Amino acid sequence: MLTKHQEDLWSDFLAHIEERCSAAEFQNWIDPIRVAEGSSDELVLTVPNIFVQEYLLQNYKKELSGFIPVKTNGELALRFVISAEDKPLSPPLPTEAAPPPDTLKLNPHYTFDNFIEGPSNQFVKSATLGIAAHPGKSYNPLFIHGGVGLGKTHLLHAIGHYVKHHHRKLKIHCITTEGFINEIVDNLKGKSMDRMKRFYRSLDILLVDDIQFLQNRLNFEDEFCNTFESLINQNKQIVITSDKPPSQLKLSERLIARMEWGLVAHVSTPDLETRVAILQHKAELRGIRLPPKIALFIAEHIFNNVRQLEGAVNRLSAYARLIGKDVTEEVVENTLGELLQHNPKKSISVDNILRCVSTLSEISISELRGTSRTKKVALYRQVAMYLAKELMTDSLVKLASAFGGKTHSTLLHAWRKINQQLQKDETLRRQIEIARHNLEE
Repeated sequence: MLTKHQEDLWSDFLAHIEERCSAAEFQNWIDPIRVAEGSSDELVLTVPNIFVQEYLLQNYKKELSGFIPVKTNGELALRFVISAEDKPLSPPLPTEAAPPPDTLKLNPHYTFDNFIEGPSNQFVKSATLGIAAHPGKSYNPLFIHGGVGLGKTHLLHAIGHYVKHHHRKLKIHCITTEGFINEIVDNLKGKSMDRMKRFYRSLDILLVDDIQFLQNRLNFEDEFCNTFESLINQNKQIVITSDKPPSQLKLSERLIARMEWGLVAHVSTPDLETRVAILQHKAELRGIRLPPKIALFIAEHIFNNVRQLEGAVNRLSAYARLIGKDVTEEVVENTLGELLQHNPKKSISVDNILRCVSTLSEISISELRGTSRTKKVALYRQVAMYLAKELMTDSLVKLASAFGGKTHSTLLHAWRKINQQLQKDETLRRQIEIARHNLEE
C-alpha cells in the first residue's frame, strides 16, 4: 500500500534525478512523464511512448526503488500507461517533425585520397572502394570494426564522398548511431515515425557509425533491425562501423546474424612504416617540414591510433608557426611530452626473430632453420642471423646453434654480407628496419 500521495512520490523523484542528469536528458526523457490516476497500491505513470518507459527503467530503476515501494514479487509498485495523445487520428502536417534531411554531412578531409594505406588497413580500404564503385553488388552488409581512431569513420565518409561524385542519382545517408536514436525520439515527439521509416527505406546506401551505442536499447534496436532488413531485401548497400566485431556486441542474435551476413573486416593499429607515412602526409597538408628522422621518432613513441598522430602534427604545426623554429627532436619532446609513449621492450629471442622474418618473407620457420640453398631462403636466413647478432647479447656460438646447428663463422659471414647489402639495397634496408622495430616494440 502506498503511504504517500502519488504526486509527492513522483515530485521527490524528479527533484532527486534533476540534479543527476543533463538538462537535455531531463527535458527529452523525464519531463514528458506524468502521474496518472490509479489505485492507491501503485504509482501509475503516463508516458508518451514505449521508448520513454524503457529509458526510465533501464537507466533509473535503482533510483526509483528509493522512492517507490516494492511489491511482494520484488517488482516496483509501478505501472505505465501510453498516452492516448501519442496516437494520431490523422496524418501529421508537413510542419511537424520531418524525416532526416536528404543531405550528406561528411567531413571534407575524409576521402580515399587522404587515407594512408598500410598492411593494417589495406584489405578494408579495398573493400570500401569496391562498395563505393558498385554499391549493393558485393560485401553487403560491410561491417568494419577496430579500436578508436584507426580510420573507420574516415572510410565511411570516403564512401559517401565517392558516391556523391560518381553516383549522383543514388540516395545516400550517413549517420551516427546516436543520431539515429535522436531522430527516432524527435519523430516520436512530432508523431512522424511513418515519414522517417519511409525515408530510410527509400535509401540506396546507408552508412552507420558506432553501432555499439545501440547496445541495451532494445526498442531502438528493433527499429534499426527493421530498417536493416528492408534495405538488404532490396539489395541496398549498408556499411556499419563498430569498436568490436558483431559477435562481441550486446545486441540481439537476430541483428548480430544479419550483420554477419556480408563481410566483417578488421582495422588494426598501423605499423611503424604506415605511421611514418601518416605523419608526413598530415605535416605536408599543414605546410610544415617534418624530416624523416623526426617522423620516425614520433611514430616510434605514438602507436595507439591515427587520431593521436594527427593531434601531434597539429601541435607541432601550431608551435612552428608561433615560435618560428624548425621541428627538431628536442622540440618534439618538449611539445608532445605527454603524448609520447614508451613500450616496455620485449625479450628478444631467436624464435621471435625467426617468426618475424618468416612473416616478412612468407618463408616457413622450418625452412629458415633448414639447409635449403634457394636464393630467397638463403637471403632471409642471413637476415635472421643478422638481426640475431644485432639485437641479442648471446655469444656467436650460442646464436649460431639456434639456427639448425650452424657455426659461429657462418653467422658472422651472414652478418657481414647483409651489412654490405644494406648499403645498396633500399628495399632490404626498409624490411630490416621494420623487422627491427617490430621486435623492439
